[in-house]
Amino acid sequence: MLVRTEHQWEAQEVDLDDVDDLEGIADLARASSVDEEPVVLLLEQEDTWFAVIRVDGEDDPRIYVSDTAAVARSAYGDTLLTADVLGHDPDDDEEAPPTGPAGDEAVLADFGVDPEELGDLVGGRLPADALIVIAERLGCADELETVR
Repeated sequence: MLVRTEHQWEAQEVDLDDVDDLEGIADLARASSVDEEPVVLLLEQEDTWFAVIRVDGEDDPRIYVSDTAAVARSAYGDTLLTADVLGHDPDDDEEAPPTGPAGDEAVLADFGVDPEELGDLVGGRLPADALIVIAERLGCADELETVR
């Protein structure tokens, strides 16, 4: 988890084992927030997929996932693949989500990761490498490495 302070980011390791849903993740992020600055959670699973979850104050979390089909097969599928991410109610769709990215491509645009670049990170990179690039753009690659 990357917590924005007045002039920098601080990295914190978090345990999501006791978190059951997206609201629990948002509450965890809000509890770590400094003066309602943004909190960004970077998740990856076994070189298969990554997700970016951003929480700004009391706003709803914004999510981007690199591969909806892979996320759907993981323990985080029900948590991350919301109607906002998929563009439709997941309970109304009996088919598996298609492979590929989904969600808010502009989730980090104000921090220098534009939607096109975020999309480019999905193809041809391991998720861990993509998260390093994201952390570099945010200016906190060293901080992220301390908790990895």
